[in-house]
Amino acid sequence: MSAQPLVSAAELAARSPMRMPNESAEYRTARTALLAEEIELRRQIERVAEQRRALPPGGLVTGDYRFIGADGPLDFNGLFGDKQTLVTYSWMFGPQRERPCPMCTSLLASWDGEARDIEQNVALAVISRSPVERMQAFARERGWQHLRFFTDTNGNFSRDYYALDQDNDIPAFNVFTRRDGSTRHFWAGEMNFDTSDPGQDPRGAPDLMPLWTVLDSTPEGRRPDWYPKLDY
Repeated sequence: MSAQPLVSAAELAARSPMRMPNESAEYRTARTALLAEEIELRRQIERVAEQRRALPPGGLVTGDYRFIGADGPLDFNGLFGDKQTLVTYSWMFGPQRERPCPMCTSLLASWDGEARDIEQNVALAVISRSPVERMQAFARERGWQHLRFFTDTNGNFSRDYYALDQDNDIPAFNVFTRRDGSTRHFWAGEMNFDTSDPGQDPRGAPDLMPLWTVLDSTPEGRRPDWYPKLDY
């Protein structure tokens, strides 16, 4: 069955009945043009997601990966629980750090509120090389309740999946699958300083942080002189 042809973004934008109080004709013309671009962006996001889902099988997971979670030691497959898909976030909170990375922490703060919804569908694991008790203590300080934390006890997972450069933590977002008796890597966020555009921090697309999604909708946008903090 062929896909139903899409109405052009410009036509869909023109159909929108929304009008804001006291707006000018100039504003509406510009807003309708922007709405068409937003519709195209939504379609591009979906095209990229379809292309991601169609990736060939990734590499087999064969390393000696060992973890400790709230309930004790476990191997890599133990991170999946009863799910077929595992999402991992490597938190920049290595044992050499007094406090964790503020940017990572801002991201995880938003994910804590979504964790129970996410885990209805896939497993979600937050990993660092710090002791799990240390991560849990910080989570309590922040009021987090739902994220699951795991210590990468031998550092092999962090080294192999780009969360460690020598002794420097790197944030890493990876997705793994467990299908037909095989555990494989599915996808990773690969945008970094090598792929960033001039004047921008490295970022994924779409961005994983709701913080930026909200600020991108404001006149100020992402202020280049501002960075999340652990405390205000």
